[in-house]
Amino acid sequence: MKNEILRLLKTSDTYISGQQLCGYFKVSRTSVWKVMEQLKKEGYEIEAVRNRGYRLVSSPDVISEAEIKSLLGTEWAGRKVVYYDETDSTNNRAKDSGEKNGAHGTLFIADKQNAGKGRRGRAWESPSGKSIYMTILLRPQITPDKAPMLTLIMGLSVAEGIRKVSGAETEIKWPNDIVMNKKKVCGILTEMATEMEYVNYVVIGVGINVNQEYFSEGIKEIATSLYEETGTVYQRSELIAAVLERFEKNYEMFLETGDLSAVRKAYDSILVNRGQEVKVLEPGNEYRAVAEGINKNGELIVRLSDGRQKNIFAGEVSVRGIYGYV
Repeated sequence: MKNEILRLLKTSDTYISGQQLCGYFKVSRTSVWKVMEQLKKEGYEIEAVRNRGYRLVSSPDVISEAEIKSLLGTEWAGRKVVYYDETDSTNNRAKDSGEKNGAHGTLFIADKQNAGKGRRGRAWESPSGKSIYMTILLRPQITPDKAPMLTLIMGLSVAEGIRKVSGAETEIKWPNDIVMNKKKVCGILTEMATEMEYVNYVVIGVGINVNQEYFSEGIKEIATSLYEETGTVYQRSELIAAVLERFEKNYEMFLETGDLSAVRKAYDSILVNRGQEVKVLEPGNEYRAVAEGINKNGELIVRLSDGRQKNIFAGEVSVRGIYGYV
């Protein structure tokens, strides 16, 4: 009931009477009053006027289950939310749930992580109250070789969600970094549990620097936040909802085609690698080439100095002008 009352308050442009809420939920006025008091304690400013009802004046920057659900327009993505004030890693929590028959589409979200993870075991700075640390649990009916494409699906969805909420220009550095003004604003980490020809579950972790004002010495030259780039403070829950809505749509297109053909054009259109010189670091091999986009399997297509094309499935790819590579 609390989630629905918050949704009604957010979508109403006038007062909602207590009597209306009692009739809608078939509860007493006392029950409605208790919900309003709970919301006030969480930081919502709610105006109550005799003979008129309740009106939401302002919302705090909280990422609670009630707040996220009040904004979501999805069918299954994030319809169940597991929230932590603090945890080690939302990916860890999602994997634990995956092993225990957790539901497809469950969203794990934390206000702070004390062991946030990036790619290749790197740490991810995760201060409280500033950014988004979330992981979605998926149970796709796909073969393991297709699972890495979900990383690109999420990357596109994050970029689209950021653009929708902020209006700011956002690009993708293949395969899964979201870039603003040549600096990283978001990282994505996908992990999975598989059998030989079957995916048990996939977890996709997303870390978005939203309202951070500073970064540590080790990363300030390559990292940024939405606040640093736009000068605006954002409601994190609004951004979470926008990303999940885009992800659900892009994911469904991926399942229909079995590859990235339906989203390839959209992905390439904001691919910062495209048309740029890149340095490819493969085990025991380093070379330069020009990136041309992705293929339907999510591999990066590059053209070598001798004119030959090559598809890169994995490895580090540095783009000239991004993250200090000159």
